[in-house]
Amino acid sequence: MITLRKSSDRGHAHHGWLDSRHSFSFAEYFDPAHMGFGNLRVINEDRVAAGQGFGTHGHRDMEIVSYVLDGELAHQDSMGNGRAGGASGVIRPGDVQRMSAGTGVLHSEFNHAQDRSTHFLQIWILPRQRGIAPGYEQKHFDPAQRRGRLTPIVSGHGAEGALSMNADAQIEAGLFDGEERATKALDPQRLAYVHVARGEIEVNGQRLGAGDAAMLDGESQLELSQGRGAEVLVFDLAR
Repeated sequence: MITLRKSSDRGHAHHGWLDSRHSFSFAEYFDPAHMGFGNLRVINEDRVAAGQGFGTHGHRDMEIVSYVLDGELAHQDSMGNGRAGGASGVIRPGDVQRMSAGTGVLHSEFNHAQDRSTHFLQIWILPRQRGIAPGYEQKHFDPAQRRGRLTPIVSGHGAEGALSMNADAQIEAGLFDGEERATKALDPQRLAYVHVARGEIEVNGQRLGAGDAAMLDGESQLELSQGRGAEVLVFDLAR
């Protein structure tokens, strides 16, 4: 079964400095029909105004992934990441950041640019094990690594080259245009979630645009085709 979640159906919050679209219930947006999908709990599409950001705040027992589409985001945390004043902790398009909140961590995310906003995806996945020590990783994935294929970027299954994650889940990313296509065998006993970050693409023959998603339950194959400037994230999830 494939269920579509259109971009326009998502929750929306505008705080002046932050414009956010919520795929699942988050903060003041509550929809009992969309509390998550499997162990995927949050996908927020955030636009942070120039010179603004998220002040220091805390998390625990959550795997948090940030994926920048445009601009840059500077991360600092109570583990010491991002505090040296260098490039560490700053993520830009192509960079992926994973923070395991574990027993508890304080962090901030800031757009220091004075002339452009930052556009990124904030993703939360429920952990496999609670109470672990907090952890942090970031890595750059060149567009050529994602062009016309799905590349693991964060994995709780030990995928080569991907960031690690304390969750029974995996995230793959791909860029598709024209005749580029990808197929992926799915385990019907698990769940798959496709989020179109930008552009347009066909997901198992159904046309999706930027911000749209497809939830796959009991399917044995995923096919991505007919992309038009498409950037896609695919999630392999536990029920």
